[in-house]
Parts: sequence; structure tokens; C-alpha cells
Amino acid sequence: MKYAFMLAHKSEFHLSVMCSALNVSRSGFYYWLKQSEKVNSRQQEQQRLDKHVADAFQVEKGLSGARRLVHRLAKQGHGYNRKTVAASLKRQGLRAKAARKFKATTYSKHNLPVGENLLKQDFHAEQPNQKSAGDITYLWTSEGWLYLAVIIDLYSRKVSG
Repeated sequence: MKYAFMLAHKSEFHLSVMCSALNVSRSGFYYWLKQSEKVNSRQQEQQRLDKHVADAFQVEKGLSGARRLVHRLAKQGHGYNRKTVAASLKRQGLRAKAARKFKATTYSKHNLPVGENLLKQDFHAEQPNQKSAGDITYLWTSEGWLYLAVIIDLYSRKVSG
């Protein structure tokens, strides 16, 4: 912590003054500086793993988790463990998105009469009770599906029915 402060303020203060004020030796500071610049072989391997995992994650468009990424990396010639890949994902803050299948909720190709579009996308009202809009949604309850229909006044934006 002291050495990091010294490194950050090295251009502002003389090194010997900071050493005496913080009660540390200059040689200790230089040793810390030299050690912090070294990257050991384990850290190098971890950085290499993180790069491979991030690249595979991008190729899969963020939809694959550790299990699928292990298979993709194995095809590329990298034999990583699932837990190792999961740790790399966690370390990098990468999380797979759940893919959802598209499900059509409306059926537009029916032969039933369709009401005329009276508003024609003009949702601006000059006075209350001039224009209204509505919507419907489905709610799952312990009784089964319930339908909620709401009508709002476009002038005041308050629910009117």
C-alpha cells in the first residue's frame, strides 16, 4: 500500500523524502517495483486461458456457458477443464445469456373482422375524454390465466377503465 502510493506520487515528491516519511527503505521500494513487473508462468497461462475463453465466448455471441465453451475450445486444440473455464468466465465477468425460442402470441391470419384504425398513430389529445387507448395482458395465477385489459385517456394518461 505504501509502495503503491510512492509509485503514484513519484513525480511529485522526492523518493528519499517519501521513504523517510513512510518509514520504508528505498531498496524495499525498488524490490517491490521489480517484483510487481514480473509475471510468473502461472499468470501467463491464466492470461492465455482468459484470452481463449473470451474469444470463444464472443464467437458464441455470449450464449454459451462453460460446458459448451469447453467443447468449442477442445475442437480448437485446447484441453481445458470445465471448472477452469467457469473460473475464467467468472474472473472476466462474462455470463451467458439464456437463449429463448420465439413464440408467436397472436394469430393475424384470421377471417374475423378487424376494427378500423381511428387514431392513425396520433396519440396527442387536445382535451380530456377525446381519445383513449387500451391494451391487454395475460397473468398467470393459482386459478389459471387471467386477462387484464386497461383503457387510458390519452390527454391525462390516467386509467379510465
